[in-house]
Amino acid sequence: MFYDVYTNLCNQKGVSRSRAAAEIGLSNSTVTKWKKTGAIPSGETLTKIAAYFNVSVDDLIKQEKDLTPSGKVLDDDDIKFALFGGGPVTDAQFEEVKQFVRFIKERDAHGKNK
Repeated sequence: MFYDVYTNLCNQKGVSRSRAAAEIGLSNSTVTKWKKTGAIPSGETLTKIAAYFNVSVDDLIKQEKDLTPSGKVLDDDDIKFALFGGGPVTDAQFEEVKQFVRFIKERDAHGKNK
């Protein structure tokens, strides 16, 4: 959902959703509409949002497509829960899992397991 992309960008920039909307020239009701209906902004609005967050419109669209089917962007805590059933996982354990995934991707990229 575009609302999640917008929220993530606001968090990265360290501004509230309402402050970003005001600085972009959008109303809070516009942001609420994205949240409630899953609407995606028009091309002109996407251009303004991209400029404000210093990203390309293509990046905004790509982020929208990269969302999970549930409409939620996965963060490390979501991945830890999925992998370990919500049990305690140390950062070192999680880093080891990520290293293993990188190893598998690299191996497969070189055709050694096709």
